[in-house]
Amino acid sequence: MAIDYTTDAGKVRLLVSDVDEANLLLTDEQIAALLTLEGGSVKLAAAQALDTIASSEALVSKVITTQDLSTDGAKVAAELRARAAALRQQVDDGTGDDTVGFDIVDFDPHLGYLGYEPC
Repeated sequence: MAIDYTTDAGKVRLLVSDVDEANLLLTDEQIAALLTLEGGSVKLAAAQALDTIASSEALVSKVITTQDLSTDGAKVAAELRARAAALRQQVDDGTGDDTVGFDIVDFDPHLGYLGYEPC
C-alpha cells in the first residue's frame, strides 16, 4: 500500500514519521480515530499520535543496555512529546493551521444609528 500524502491520514503519517510502508506504526483505523477525536485537525491528530507512540515507547523500551547496544525509551518518549507540543503550539499560534474557522460576533445594524448605544 502506498501512502497518499494528499489525504489527512497521509499527512498525519508524514508528521509522525510513520512512512515505512512495510512497517507502519499506526493502522488507518487508528489514524481515522485520532482525526475524529481531534475534530479533523491533522496537526492535533499527529500530536496525539506522537503522545500515544511516546507512551508505548516508554512502556516497552524502558532503559536497556546489552553489550555495546543501549536504548532509552524515556528519552525517545520525551523527544516525541516535545514534537507533539510543538505541533500543538503551531495550531495555537495559527501557523500552518490545517483547520478553517470563524468567529461569531454580535451585530446590531441599529447600533450607532438613531442614537442607540451599546448596553
